[in-house]
Amino acid sequence: MSSIFTKIINREIPAYIVAEDENYLAFLDVSPLQKGHTLVIPKNETDFIFDLKDDELTGLILFSKKVAKAINDSFDCKRVGMSVIGLEVAHAHVHLIPINKMEDMMFNNPKLSLTEEDFLEIQSKIVNQ
Repeated sequence: MSSIFTKIINREIPAYIVAEDENYLAFLDVSPLQKGHTLVIPKNETDFIFDLKDDELTGLILFSKKVAKAINDSFDCKRVGMSVIGLEVAHAHVHLIPINKMEDMMFNNPKLSLTEEDFLEIQSKIVNQ
């Protein structure tokens, strides 16, 4: 059965896509910890990130680096943190989150409630970097 991320890749469900190439996709988290919280995934559906082939894992990190730079340039933050948890969706992914302090990346923090307009504005900021 396809993961929700594969459905996003196949455009079966909508997402706020901020970057894409032939192998990877980056889109805004719909339950973000911070404005700009982005998920980066390989298009190849693999459950566990460390089951990716070496070149796929390397490619995911390098693609994430480009996306993180765009996020960093779009928001007033000290840096963009990266987290790999992998329990929420059975599809390898990383979280890129603009942060100013360690607590900004605590996943037990309340999630932001953003409007469609908020997501579109955030998407535009990142895409236009």
